[in-house]
Amino acid sequence: MSNILAIVGRPNVGKSTLFNRLTSSRQAIVEESSGVTRDRHYGRSDWNGVEFSVIDTGGYVVGSDDVFEEEIRKQVILAIEEADVIVFMVDAKFGLTGMDEDVAGVLRRSDKPVFLVANKVDNPDKIGEASEFYALGLGEVYPVSAMNGGGTGDLLDKIANAFDKDVKEEIPDLPRFAVVGRPNVGKSSLVNAFLGNERNIVTPVAGTTRDSIYTRYNNFGFEFMLVDTAGLRKKAKVKENIEFYSVMRSVRAIENSDVCFLMIDAEQGFESQDQNIFQLITRNKKGVVIIVNKWDLVEKETNTHLDFEKMVKGQIAPFTDVPIIFTSVPKKQRIFKALELGMQVYKNKSNQVSTSKLNEILLPIIQKTPPPSARGRYIKVKYITQLKTPFPAFVFFCNMPQYVKDPYKRFLENKIREQFNFSGIPIQIFFRKK
Repeated sequence: MSNILAIVGRPNVGKSTLFNRLTSSRQAIVEESSGVTRDRHYGRSDWNGVEFSVIDTGGYVVGSDDVFEEEIRKQVILAIEEADVIVFMVDAKFGLTGMDEDVAGVLRRSDKPVFLVANKVDNPDKIGEASEFYALGLGEVYPVSAMNGGGTGDLLDKIANAFDKDVKEEIPDLPRFAVVGRPNVGKSSLVNAFLGNERNIVTPVAGTTRDSIYTRYNNFGFEFMLVDTAGLRKKAKVKENIEFYSVMRSVRAIENSDVCFLMIDAEQGFESQDQNIFQLITRNKKGVVIIVNKWDLVEKETNTHLDFEKMVKGQIAPFTDVPIIFTSVPKKQRIFKALELGMQVYKNKSNQVSTSKLNEILLPIIQKTPPPSARGRYIKVKYITQLKTPFPAFVFFCNMPQYVKDPYKRFLENKIREQFNFSGIPIQIFFRKK
């Protein structure tokens, strides 16, 4: 189940500093993930065993000063609609502003848990400065210093408790596919093409959260759950800030899926936002199939599709073992081939290679091309095993694990991929002391 925390507030109150603390500090955090625009917008966090995503809305505020306040208001409304818990950040040093009051007015009308966080309380003497924010009528004020971490532990305890941990999954144990990508690449058309008008093959199922809907597909020998998110349905209340909205939507869909169909527009090529969504998928350890849509609109020569494929792989390197398929959704060209690839990637995710086979195949390769020596000493790999994790992960036991560098890990990953079928699935490699 996916939990999302959104950090909102006017500019320069320290939203990004808190975001960086939540997604990078050694105590609370498991891993930082790339966002769909710039790295600091989307991350993963973990507190007391509760995992959640963190969205920093600050970076999405665009436009000149005269539309600034309206943009912030839009972000807050979007956060209310898409997030499970909201942190509203204010600046205790600067004091209460009219813009803070506007944001509070919008938040008071929401039914989401809101934590009012007064930042820049850098020592206990300054706690009094935070008390004026009780006037906003949002309940308790949490004084913190995002810069040095003061007060953030107590805040995180409360946030972790606010996530809905009692929602039971009633989803059949079937592959979960999500269609993701930038706006206007044909995602909705693909979903409609999969589902068609034959309503008998489609049964809507209540999702794990208020914000995800799963649709069951059972036809042509395929059976899976299609992850739909609230974002795919039009919101009347807000003229969306498209970039921010598609981030929130992608986060939900990716986290609730097993395999993602990343759709790109053949006429526009593979753009930076496509690359960022790809990173979002791989950092979440999900399977991926790249669908190049609108291929019928591209002028072709003999090797056009090979050249295009080479270009995409150049953009997604070093993880290039990914199926790429060229489609035209309106003409229903190769969309069922995409489903076949999705099912294959789903199966690849659960591939388990026996320890004996791993050692039999990989140890001779390692002996032939050992890791570079460190400080005049040789790194000796003793044996290899695959972990029992939801995605493929391998442990190489050796005498000096700390000296094995990323290029050698990539070399080993490529050898694993050459020998075993993990196409479309991110792999993790660990080195441990025997």
